[in-house]
This record gives sequence, C-alpha cells and structure tokens, in this order.
Amino acid sequence: MRYLFAAVVLAAAVFGSAAQAEKRVFIIANNSDGYGVDRCLATGASCGLPVATAYCKAREFMEAASFRKVDRGEIAATELATTGSSARDEFVAIECLR
Repeated sequence: MRYLFAAVVLAAAVFGSAAQAEKRVFIIANNSDGYGVDRCLATGASCGLPVATAYCKAREFMEAASFRKVDRGEIAATELATTGSSARDEFVAIECLR
C-alpha cells in the first residue's frame, strides 16, 4: 500500500510540474506601432487586455496574464523588444502564457 501511495505522489509531482504554463515577460516601448500600446496598455484603458493578448498571440503564446507600465530602472538588465528607444520613452511589460 505504501508503494502505491508513493507512486501516486510521484506521478502527481511529475505531471503537475509538466502542466504548469510557460511564462515570458516582454518589455515594449510605449510608442510601438501596431498594437495600441500607448492608447490601451500604458493608460490602463479597457482595451488593454485584448491588445496584450494580441501581442502575445503574435509571438505564439496563448494569452496575456498581465500587463503594466514599468520604469526604465526596472528593465536595466533586460533586452527590450524595441529599437532606437530614447531615455524619454515609457515602457510596458506584458506577461504572456503558453
């Protein structure tokens, strides 16, 4: 009986960790074209979740888990998903789930 219980616990641990969703956070400039980042995500407008989800789906993720404004100081060691950003740009973080 102990072996059966141990096997069930081991199987649950293995399959439980495999079922966890993969997450990735993308940092994009507020002025990124094509997604409405400046109008929806950065301002917290009601269109934010659909815009964040569209951004995630374009990168082969299923949905957006969250989005928020971030300060440049929070992203110093992070690779930005933008080019030519100036120090004046504002940034948005989108957390995508696979």
